[in-house]
Amino acid sequence: MIGNSPARYENELAAGCGLATNYRAITHPSLPNYLAATSGETWGVRDDGSPSAHPITARSVFEQAGSWREYVESAPGTCPTRSTPLYAQKHDPALYYTRLRGVCRQRVVSLGELGRDLAGGTLPRFASVVPDLCHDTHDCGVRAGDDWLRRWVPRIAGSAAYRSGRAAVFLVWDEGEGADQHVALIAIARSIRPGTKAARRFDHYSLLRTTEELLGLPYLGRARSALSMAGSLGLLASG
Repeated sequence: MIGNSPARYENELAAGCGLATNYRAITHPSLPNYLAATSGETWGVRDDGSPSAHPITARSVFEQAGSWREYVESAPGTCPTRSTPLYAQKHDPALYYTRLRGVCRQRVVSLGELGRDLAGGTLPRFASVVPDLCHDTHDCGVRAGDDWLRRWVPRIAGSAAYRSGRAAVFLVWDEGEGADQHVALIAIARSIRPGTKAARRFDHYSLLRTTEELLGLPYLGRARSALSMAGSLGLLASG
């Protein structure tokens, strides 16, 4: 993405916000990376099986935060029970945590709910935004995802929560290509000095640690020993 001309907006964000230049995913394929980033472990998962194939009984950052929502694009209803040509359960980690199933219908919702929560000032304490398989550029070109971000990031940055300095946005990919696993992480927050670059090696466990640090939460799993990105990127804790 970085230096790729179809990703013009993403590169504008990287230049105007913060970029972790040596960020790595944990493994292949997608699902274990989502579990790592939200609970601090992959739990032995090595495939993209369904929630029924991989029920995770552990705590996650969703449960820790208390107030949370996962906004998923093109899903077949709230708390979706199946994948479709545009929506993939493997990219929807909240579905896998059995401790969340009692509130799933209220918390795993359509992307349209994000627009309403931004406008109404009702964003949760922790939010995960999951684009569909076109807009995450899995099935469509880079420009499709870049245009999608160009529509949504300004709406988030225009919200009361962001303008108050109480919100941070992490734009990250679940996995890289081959054994390298190098992916981009762009951090967007009012406290970040434009053009900040963090060269230390970070990963999805670092993302979880940083999120928990910003929210004042205890660290889960491998986040306990992971390197926080907060200082390198200039992020301030919001409590």
